[in-house]
Parts: sequence; structure tokens; C-alpha cells
Amino acid sequence: MAAAALDAWQEAAPRRRRAAARRPKRRAAAAAAARGPEAEPEADFVLRRLREAEQDLLSSDLWSSAREAICHCVTKQLRQLEAPVGTLPEAFGSLYLDSPPAEPEGVTGCHPGGGLARGTHRMQCVCYGLGNFATCVTARSQLAFLLLFLEECQIPRSHCWVYDPLFSQLETSVLSTLHLAVLRENEEGKRGVSGECTVFYMPHCGTALYNNLLWSNWTPDALSSMLIIGNSFAGLQDRLPTRVLQESYPYIAKVLEALHELPLPQTPRYSDTFNDTSIHWFPKKRLERLPRDLWAFREEPDYQGCEDLEIIRKGTTDPPAVDLNG
Repeated sequence: MAAAALDAWQEAAPRRRRAAARRPKRRAAAAAAARGPEAEPEADFVLRRLREAEQDLLSSDLWSSAREAICHCVTKQLRQLEAPVGTLPEAFGSLYLDSPPAEPEGVTGCHPGGGLARGTHRMQCVCYGLGNFATCVTARSQLAFLLLFLEECQIPRSHCWVYDPLFSQLETSVLSTLHLAVLRENEEGKRGVSGECTVFYMPHCGTALYNNLLWSNWTPDALSSMLIIGNSFAGLQDRLPTRVLQESYPYIAKVLEALHELPLPQTPRYSDTFNDTSIHWFPKKRLERLPRDLWAFREEPDYQGCEDLEIIRKGTTDPPAVDLNG
């Protein structure tokens, strides 16, 4: 019937008017094709590209291998915090979250029907140094990895704090839409864990940022509550002269023999995204075997005369961000 109606319209309509009616549609279609994805609202476009990056990563060999490494390290971490765990689902079942707000997307965890039961331990995440994920494919893949990690470990997005002084207003808006908490202040990595199990996700950050983080948590109790996903500390030890490591980044140098490091798998597709990236955690027994006087030294790093610092200092003007945590 639709075809018959169309034929009837074509027979009745004057040829000149029919041709004129088609031209605006062709122009609109051509204009839309020329505009491409920019025709979408900017935030929607970034979110769509991010979902694509997440799906690509989820189906990759890298994620399937990284998931095993993450599960191994998180389980070890929670065991040393005296969580009653035997398997990863049991470990996550021991987590404690302070009245988390409702998550529209839902948090499924790594086992069917998994949920967070009240227990004695809290788990949270802090992310530094993602970069401009709206325009950079590498940064977008790193953000996609973070979102998959939060889901895998059943950490609500509202318990993940994110900061990069390079974030644009658009990127801050996208992070808000994703229900991540955007920090307002440049902490320079100087954030204490306060005894809570905290994962620091810091892909390709400057060495000083890791050194600052260790300084801010320079006790066996605090370090044993941390897990760092970022630049390989073993790689830093290989690349930097011993003198430079000890003088410029003393907290990294002092903790090397007490940490456990598990490299993320390398695949050609993500060779520039997660190269030289490892999961680090600090067994408390190893920390307690370090000399006692090592813990007495707690001088704040200042990096006077340090070359290639690779971090943006707090005094630098930052783009405004929204503090969702406040």
C-alpha cells in the first residue's frame, strides 16, 4: 500500500515541484555528512567514543589478562588487611562503603549477582593524570580501563576521585556525567589513604607524582593499604641513574625492595597505552622488615634543581573543575 501511495503521489505531483522538493533534502544530507560526528553535542560525542573504547578494550586480550592480574593483587591486598577472603567474590563481599548514592548504571562486580555486603573494609580509587581524553585516543582508552576496573572491583564511581590540571570544561562535564568525583585542587599526588584500602590509578604520570604519593603515606600501615597502577617502579630503577633516583625521588628508592610488582600484559594494539605499566602493592611483612630509621625520614620533597620534573605544580594556573565530592 505504501508503494501504491507513493506511485499515486508521483503521478499527481508536477515534475518540476518534485525535483525542487528533493534538492533541500539532498543538501541537508550532504551537509550532515560533511559535519560528521561534530554534528552531535560535544559531550555526547565524547561519551559515544568512550563507550566504543570501552567495548574495544573489553573484547581485547589485554583486558582478559589484566583482569586476572587485578584480581590477584586486590585479593592479596585485602588478605593482608585481615579481610576474611578465600576468593575474589568473598573479598569484595567484605568491603564496606559509607552509604553510597544510587548508581544509575549499576555496579555488577566480577561475579554474577554480586553485591557489596557490609564489612570492615572500605575500598576507594584515586586517578591522576588521565590527560585530554576528549581528543587523545590513548587517554580515552586509559579512562575506559578505569571504568572497567571500577566495575570489576565493585567500586562505585562516586568513590573514585579524578584529577588532571589539563582537563577542559568539556572533559569535566563528561566525568560528571559518568558520576566520577572531580577534584578541584591540584594535590600533586600528596594524598593520604587514612587507613582505607585505596587504589591509585596513575597511567604514565611523572615520577615526582609517585614519589609525593609515597611521602604522603610513609608508614607501613598506610603503604600496606595502597595499590598503585602506573609506571613500573622496576622500570624507573632501570632507567634512572642510582644517584638521581636516591636524591630526587628518595621514597621510591627506599621502598623498591619492599614492594610487589606485577606488570600488565603487553599487546600490539595497546602498546602505547599501557606500556611500562604495572600493578604495585606493598606487603606489610616486607615493609616491617625495612630498617626502622628509614621511616623516621619524612622530609617533604621539593625537587630543587630536579630536571624533567614532568608534573604540573600546584602554583600553576589550572582550568576550573567541579568538586562533586564536596
